[in-house]
Amino acid sequence: MGEICERCGLPKELCVCDELDRESSRIIVRLERRRFNKPITLLEIGDSKHLDIDDITKTLKKKLACGGSVKDGQIMLQGDHRDKITEYLVGLGFKQDSIIMQ
Repeated sequence: MGEICERCGLPKELCVCDELDRESSRIIVRLERRRFNKPITLLEIGDSKHLDIDDITKTLKKKLACGGSVKDGQIMLQGDHRDKITEYLVGLGFKQDSIIMQ
């Protein structure tokens, strides 16, 4: 018998904890100006302790062809990507209603 998930009690092969976390988390997307007036797209994911933020950042950086990093639970992407980010976040399993643009 395989390993059992501690959170849901199902076997690891059938575990749906990640999908449930993605559907229930709230994301705030906003634009900030940093050094030398460069735009940075910030993503604040609420209740991000159960999500793999590094994996989400890596996927978004590849799809948007930009640089970025994770700091203090926030995803920082270089450039203004507010028009395309919703499409990619929905593709990663987040709900459209939980994405808030500021």
